[in-house]
Formats: sequence, C-alpha cells, structure tokens
Amino acid sequence: MNVIETRMEVHILLFGIAKDLVGKQKLELQLPASTTVAEFKKILQEKYPELIELNSIAIAINSEYAHDSHLINAHDEIALIPPVSGG
Repeated sequence: MNVIETRMEVHILLFGIAKDLVGKQKLELQLPASTTVAEFKKILQEKYPELIELNSIAIAINSEYAHDSHLINAHDEIALIPPVSGG
C-alpha cells in the first residue's frame, strides 16, 4: 500500500537574533501535514542549523503563543521570537 504524504506550506517570520542568524526576515517552508510545534522546531534546526545557537525560542502561530504539542495548519503564519535581553 502506498502512503501519500500530504505537505503544507507555512509562512515564517523571524525576529531579533533569529533573523540575524538566518539572514532573512521571512521564510516559506513545506511541512508534513499534522506537524506539531516540537516537530517544526526540529525541522527548522535541521534546515537552518545556526538556530541551534539559541537556547530557547518562543513560537507564535497566527499571533498566539503556541506550545510544543500545538498542531500547525496549512498557511499558518509562524513567528520565531528569540529571548529578549534588556539593559
């Protein structure tokens, strides 16, 4: 039996040091359907290993903070929000 993997496109906004590390403010990425935030982080770090330098990063989906178990939907807008240091 052949299993066809459904893929979806998501739009990614990068802020702060994440934008600097990747060298872009926006990305578009194809993900397998039913990808969780935790899986997305792993895929993103494989594609952009420089992001591993970040100790922690918050993920917002459609302007709402999302936990690792949150399912990502096609055409979601995902924001990578690195830790903010103050001074």
